[in-house]
Amino acid sequence: MNMLKLSWKYLISKPLSTGLNILLLALGLAIITVLILIQDQFENKMTKDAEGIDLVVGAKGSPLQLILSSIYHIDFPTGNIEMNDAMALSKNRLIKNIIPLGLGDNYQGYRIVGTNHDYLELYSAKMGTGSPWDKPFDVVLGSEVANKLNLKVGDQFVGSHGIGSSSHEHDEHPYTITGILAPMGNVLDKLILTSIESVWYTHDEDHDHEKFEASVAKTGFPETDEDREVTSLLIQYRNPMAAVQLPRFINSKSALQAASPSFEISRLFELLGVGVKLVQGLAIVIIVIAGLGIFIALYNSLKERKYDLAVMRTLGASSGQLFIHILLEGIILTLLGAIVGIAIGHLFLSVLVMQNEQGAISGLSAAVFLKEEIWIIVYAIIVGIVASLIPAWNAYQTDIAKQLTKA
Repeated sequence: MNMLKLSWKYLISKPLSTGLNILLLALGLAIITVLILIQDQFENKMTKDAEGIDLVVGAKGSPLQLILSSIYHIDFPTGNIEMNDAMALSKNRLIKNIIPLGLGDNYQGYRIVGTNHDYLELYSAKMGTGSPWDKPFDVVLGSEVANKLNLKVGDQFVGSHGIGSSSHEHDEHPYTITGILAPMGNVLDKLILTSIESVWYTHDEDHDHEKFEASVAKTGFPETDEDREVTSLLIQYRNPMAAVQLPRFINSKSALQAASPSFEISRLFELLGVGVKLVQGLAIVIIVIAGLGIFIALYNSLKERKYDLAVMRTLGASSGQLFIHILLEGIILTLLGAIVGIAIGHLFLSVLVMQNEQGAISGLSAAVFLKEEIWIIVYAIIVGIVASLIPAWNAYQTDIAKQLTKA
């Protein structure tokens, strides 16, 4: 007898019961799948975006907010800092490289970041088409920005004030696209990059078009006689001693604030870990309930099938084959539940990403399959085996004479 085919035929003969057990197990496994996908990709993305940045300096406030706004561009800046303070800090012997950032504007929700060419080198950015900016109001687009907004080199657009979408547009200062970056798989993909001067001139009340045609600083700080501000500074240490001395010096001896990306992101993961564990606990409860449901369904079905099992014995089936027959039903149910659950998890993540195109999870992909998902299937099969052991053992002990006499 083909036990696998027989087990399958019995399951599809009761579609409602079978479907309910599969769905309940799939929901629990879908939650675990989504958590695994988000946690793995989110941590990798956060680590990749912060690579090469040892310290972030900005206005006093929340250190985590400073990190999120200056590296990941998913929060509001803590404020601006004086250009003189930033330039004075750049002369510190413990600093190898310092990259200024000017934030505050956006276009269609994508942030406009004023900086210099060192920011491109920090991420080893490559141009897909065009070239980097050379003068004020030249911009370079990340690949995602160009694709989503259908922009190309030579196009112009007007930025809006604020980090999010805003009705206040800077009509006097249109930006011209000079280049589009190749896909990087990091934060650059969803940024609009320009010079620090562009950010300054956008908010100036005088419209001196001569300075709009002047060259911009491609490295370091722009030269200016006016009192200017920048939003934050990305710093690379010169030596390991800087990690000990520099943050303490900045936080205690100046009006600035220093925040370590590695420390703040570790703290963020630790905070998120509590919520993740709670959701994982809920998923495990759902899976246990699903396992109990499978056990009850198989156990109750034996009362209806004892005569059928006795007949199978008379037709040549051994006690071991009956044991395997019931065991296979549990395995098939949980295997299907695992496959459906993983599919639901990936589908849910794709919907989540589509609804948050510019949020913290916008760079995640639902098309990624992790090795941990194989363990989800293994775990589901173990649940099926455990849930069907007692019903399978009862089937193994079927008394042929007793059951046929009752019939």
